[in-house]
Amino acid sequence: MAIVAKKIQDSKVRAIDALKESFGKSKDFIFTDYRGLTVEQITALRTQLRAKEVHYKVVKNNFARIAFEQLSVPDVSSCLVGPTAVAIAPKDANEVARILFDFAREAPALQVKGALVGDSVYTAAQTEAFSRLPGRLELVSMLMSVMNGPVRNLAAALNDVPARLVRTVKAIADKKAG
Repeated sequence: MAIVAKKIQDSKVRAIDALKESFGKSKDFIFTDYRGLTVEQITALRTQLRAKEVHYKVVKNNFARIAFEQLSVPDVSSCLVGPTAVAIAPKDANEVARILFDFAREAPALQVKGALVGDSVYTAAQTEAFSRLPGRLELVSMLMSVMNGPVRNLAAALNDVPARLVRTVKAIADKKAG
């Protein structure tokens, strides 16, 4: 029996390379099942995601699996089952997840399958918990507030001593004048 070599089609190689290029620009990906969404709903979702500089792509599971393998990321094949669309998040993946879960409340046909954030693969439940975390900017503002508090209190305490002295001198002056 002869072994038949499969010919690799150039169009498939180009499609995988295009996916690799898209996936290579980010480290965070959220996988969704878009089955049942209308064109208007997908357009509205893409508009919301585009505001956060996120690309929302419908992918062939096999092509995406090969592209992820070639990029040497953890195995995401559990998320690549059935019709799949990938939200490619260049930054603040939890805000993107929050947008997707908020949209899923309005359009239950959208289902989040999971996510690849950095080097961690999350299930749908873990992705939902991740979406509830504060974003990067919120965390920075919380940190700055915590760091600013002691300095503000020190400045108020240092300012209070001369203010008390001035009030005491004024009270004595008013008492002598009256």
